Amino acid sequence: MKRVVITGLGAITPIGKNVTHYWKNLLNGISGANKISRFDSTNFKTQFACEIKEYDVLDYFGRKEARKLDRYSQYGLISTEEAIRNTYF
Repeated sequence: MKRVVITGLGAITPIGKNVTHYWKNLLNGISGANKISRFDSTNFKTQFACEIKEYDVLDYFGRKEARKLDRYSQYGLISTEEAIRNTYF
């Protein structure tokens, strides 16, 4: 059996862009669902999604690096960076 040690937390979610805001909004019952804003969804049945609000890639990465990373990878790296900063050893 392999052992896993969690040493830090990181989050970028529809209800918070870091662990502190995520946890506060989670406890307050804030929903991440809202009308889709990333593309025109008028031709789709579903009009809502849980998007990360007010996300600007340039707040986290340089222009050149941002072009190389898809959004999924950006989110992973952002939350990883927060987890590393919040590591307690």
